[in-house]
Amino acid sequence: MSRILLRTRIKFCGMTRAGDVRLAGELGVDAVGFIFAAGSPRRVEPEEARAMRNALAPLVNAVAVFRNNDGDSVREVVRQVRPSLLQFHGEEDDAFCRSFGIPYIKAVPMGGPMALDATGLRLKFPSASGFLFDSHGGDAQPGSGSAFDWKRIPPGLDLPFFVAGGLDPDNVFNAALGTLPWGVDTCSGIESAPGIKDGDRMRRFVQEVRRADCTDLPERNSGD
Repeated sequence: MSRILLRTRIKFCGMTRAGDVRLAGELGVDAVGFIFAAGSPRRVEPEEARAMRNALAPLVNAVAVFRNNDGDSVREVVRQVRPSLLQFHGEEDDAFCRSFGIPYIKAVPMGGPMALDATGLRLKFPSASGFLFDSHGGDAQPGSGSAFDWKRIPPGLDLPFFVAGGLDPDNVFNAALGTLPWGVDTCSGIESAPGIKDGDRMRRFVQEVRRADCTDLPERNSGD
């Protein structure tokens, strides 16, 4: 079966510099993420994200990333940054996530035991536009650069899902073919230091995703 007509979406997260945002758009990335979670080395203030948003190319989405932020801080980000999508990484429930009137995706921690299957996720977050499977959970924090076993992604999910956690130019080809996600999300995998993106790694990451998009499905098992 050919995948020539399928396209894996790409999100670069943890943006801290307007030049990196601009390059992401030039490379054809679909979305960039601005992190507002306390304790993250890539955390930015709403004013900083608003300025970087001006560097966005047309048709590139701004995603606001939170982890257990209070409602007032989320509303302030929404007011200043005008994100097209919200991403929640903490213990937020569906009522909180949907209360801001913007589509949201919920991060699912894969660093510990999997608590919910596909049906359970849909029941717990009925308003979610999609899910992001990340390697946080247990002792692992978001943005740690570690991967999880992609085979643990629950089958039968009828919403778009993203794969994150430890993705870089060297493994994203296998991740894209091995999971067939709606999109892939990377942060530390394209950096030279926390928050400082590396242009060459950004380019290679996009190239490897596009190579996977043009690869027939049988090659998933070829060991490439």
